[in-house]
Amino acid sequence: MPIYTYKCKNCGEVFDFLKLKKSEKVKCKKCGSINLEKQFAAFGVRMNDSSSTSGSSCPTGTCPL
Repeated sequence: MPIYTYKCKNCGEVFDFLKLKKSEKVKCKKCGSINLEKQFAAFGVRMNDSSSTSGSSCPTGTCPL
């Protein structure tokens, strides 16, 4: 069940929507419009030190997030 972020083209509201069914219609939570734009959502994964390998793809050994 993916969570999508949308921006309403009518009122500018940005909101998350948990889409349970593929055919489910998404409406703006503020104004009810269906004139929406799906936003790019970034995610990150953090691993603790015990799960990292001795090698690193970063020259300094630590990479900024």
